[in-house]
Amino acid sequence: MVEDSLDTLLDEAAHIATDYPAVATGVDDSLHEYLRYAVLRLLEDDTNRLSPTVDVTVGYGRDKAMAESWRATVSWWDELPVQEDWTRFRVFYPDDVAQVPRAVSDVMSALGAWRVWAGDALNVGAYDHRSRREVHYCWPLGHPVEDELDERLDQDTTPVVPDGGQMGDVRARKAVTDQTRLTGLEARTRRALDESMDVSLLAKGGRYEVRSQSGNVYDVDIVATTCTCPDWQQREPDGGCKHLRRVDYEIKHGRIPRPDGRLPE
Repeated sequence: MVEDSLDTLLDEAAHIATDYPAVATGVDDSLHEYLRYAVLRLLEDDTNRLSPTVDVTVGYGRDKAMAESWRATVSWWDELPVQEDWTRFRVFYPDDVAQVPRAVSDVMSALGAWRVWAGDALNVGAYDHRSRREVHYCWPLGHPVEDELDERLDQDTTPVVPDGGQMGDVRARKAVTDQTRLTGLEARTRRALDESMDVSLLAKGGRYEVRSQSGNVYDVDIVATTCTCPDWQQREPDGGCKHLRRVDYEIKHGRIPRPDGRLPE
């Protein structure tokens, strides 16, 4: 059941990333944002993917921010100290439901979130949800499920140029797919440009280190056109993975040393 919930969660998060990318506008960790918004949509039954059997309301925010607002008046952090970069979910459900709804447990287990608190919503000031109960889950930034979403987002169609021909050179920056034709950029290229990545030269000859938004570090060889990321190792997509594309972009825009080690002019 949890495995099915994981597929459902990843499908919904990928749908959000593709059709509603503005959800993550202004944030550095878009994968995290897509996933937690997917949790809200699934549990509040805003999709046709899950259909919870009881009325559920979901709120979420960074644990540190919640602690700054509530810590003096509630016991939420008595067992687990404040986690600065974690998301805390507050899930409300009817007080006549004896246990946490199964859909909530399944989705949170699939996400990899930890149950950290449960109690009466009225007693913690949630007046909009009086006569309801709530359960809290904490979820760390950079959880492996973000990498699974990243891989799923990379499983898009083969890049093509507007006249229908395929583009195989990693330096071809205008690859598009039917899905992203309106933006003028193929999905991997868009993520290569939008996501937060740190790129540095490892060695002359074209080897670079890329620290991805999820915190993982990959070795990119821009000359041999290889990367140690799962997307490249498993699929070798035409046009390169997003890490190859990002290195290429940084070189062309003079932001990092060239493959021969020379500094940008």
